Amino acid sequence: MSSDITLTAATRQNLLSLQDTAALQATTQGRLSTGKKVSSALDNPVTFFTSQSLNQRSGDLSSLLDGISNGIQTIQAANQGITSIQKLVDQAKSVANQALATQITTTGSASTAFTTPNTTATTTINLFVNGTSTSAVLPTSATIDQAVLALNGVVGPGSFSKDTTGTKIVMNASADIEFATSGDQTKLGFSAGSGTGASYGSTVAAPQSADLIVNGVAGRAALASQYNSLLTQIDQLASDASYNGVNLIAGKGTNNNLTINFNPKGNSSLIVQSTDETSNGLGLQAITTTSAGTGGLYGQGSFLLNSDINSTLTGLTKASNQLRTDSSTFGSNLSVVQNRQDFTKNLVNVLDTGSANLTNADLNAEAANSQALSTRQSLGISALSLANQAQQGILQLLR
Repeated sequence: MSSDITLTAATRQNLLSLQDTAALQATTQGRLSTGKKVSSALDNPVTFFTSQSLNQRSGDLSSLLDGISNGIQTIQAANQGITSIQKLVDQAKSVANQALATQITTTGSASTAFTTPNTTATTTINLFVNGTSTSAVLPTSATIDQAVLALNGVVGPGSFSKDTTGTKIVMNASADIEFATSGDQTKLGFSAGSGTGASYGSTVAAPQSADLIVNGVAGRAALASQYNSLLTQIDQLASDASYNGVNLIAGKGTNNNLTINFNPKGNSSLIVQSTDETSNGLGLQAITTTSAGTGGLYGQGSFLLNSDINSTLTGLTKASNQLRTDSSTFGSNLSVVQNRQDFTKNLVNVLDTGSANLTNADLNAEAANSQALSTRQSLGISALSLANQAQQGILQLLR
């Protein structure tokens, strides 16, 4: 059986002081090594769990920042697509204006003198004027002057006249003049044409007479082809303006809308409505051989008629206005999302700072505490040595 060790009161007091100092040193060293003054619920339950809650909310908001960033890029991709489509629309306007500036003329002189087609009845001359079917009625026993007057009445003043001999018909029309049949040509003294005539929908005109030259039709047709190519490029560009699988300008519909969440609960969000910036969505249609657009779409008639070109230009102006409006809407949405992104970043910083203030240790203060505790420990050891000097004197007597 061991016996108890008897210590003096002074010794016990100094020993207790050293133990307290050692405990404080351990705590200070732990804070210096971890940087935390509250590292577990045992240190301070209320502070620990409050800090943990702040950290969890900060983490949830940080995860939303990825979605917000993707939303910003998606809107920017759509806006870039609209900007590029606007350039294509402007280019299409230039093509249409060039077509409008290209003059269509039909000129030439009959190879044979005009003779009265019918002395017992009127004579009908069937024509296509810029693709539109019309007819001129020559009176019975018509003279060349009467024939010229009747033709000018349906084609336009000055389109037909007589040559210097007064026997042949001369054409100088500011339009594409085609005859319905070869007989309509020869009745006026023009030679019958050969080959394939112009096609107007389901109707085909007679082959153009070798006496006549048509200018401008081929040029306008080439410009119509360029116009159609630009519409194809608009459709392809709208289809390519996507980001991360989301396209905001390829067509309207809830499935194409973009939803950006701003909080973990999902009750704070922005829905970016999709638009249709394809040629069909902009009200534009490819140029065909048929005049007069249908369904409110523009771009018909192979650019033969100035009225069709003007209708196409009107449609292009409307398309430009739609693009500007949609671009403004996307710009407004982008501003909102960027503002929320900045707000979320700042809020995450506030939450992280608040959590750190609750749990992080002041390393400068802890370093000073460590130095002070080291000094206190040295003083405690010295005090303990002084408290034991009386017993050391007795030991010397025993020796």
